[in-house]
Amino acid sequence: MTRCSLHSDDLVRYASTVRRESVCMPGVSYSIYRMSYGRRCELLRRIRDLGRRAEYLNAGSEAGDKLDASLAGSEIDAAYLRWGLQEVTGLLIDGEPAGHDLLLERGPESLVREMLSAIRAECGLNPEETKN
Repeated sequence: MTRCSLHSDDLVRYASTVRRESVCMPGVSYSIYRMSYGRRCELLRRIRDLGRRAEYLNAGSEAGDKLDASLAGSEIDAAYLRWGLQEVTGLLIDGEPAGHDLLLERGPESLVREMLSAIRAECGLNPEETKN
């Protein structure tokens, strides 16, 4: 059996989420997950095929390919939000508490973009890296 010589005051405390106050919607706050090894693997699994599809379609020259690439990019954004957003407080959408799907379906786009930016920053990705 291993004994820990650290007292509870000496323990390192780590929170797996970060709370942010919305800049674009004062009074709204949200929690996003911090990056971890396991969460990074999960995210990669979620977006791998969508990223390949978006890259392939972006290389095409037809207008339909560009529209499909844009749709794949939006699906990647939705995957990031579902993966990275823990909770939203201070916001009702049509009388319902805001959650992932409701935000994506009927929420304010400016808030969704703000959250996506915060999630990407937690991932350590700049906007150019998240396109691929």
